[in-house]
Amino acid sequence: MSAPFRPGPPPGARPVPPPGPRPAPPRPAAVGDVEDARHPAVDAAVRAMANAEALSPADQIPQYEAAYQTLRETLATIDQS
Repeated sequence: MSAPFRPGPPPGARPVPPPGPRPAPPRPAAVGDVEDARHPAVDAAVRAMANAEALSPADQIPQYEAAYQTLRETLATIDQS
């Protein structure tokens, strides 16, 4: 005896998203989302990286390198305390 007919995709098939705009993916935590774990130098480096997003890739590199250096120095200072 066969199973009764059920309309729709076969069992185990992946659902097809409905047409139209898709919801935006979740964004990573932004500066200010964690009030107790703030550090001015880290906040500034994160803002600089966010601002660099609008630049051309060639102009982003120096911004990211500067932010990386700031984060390294800040982490070293925190580790020494």
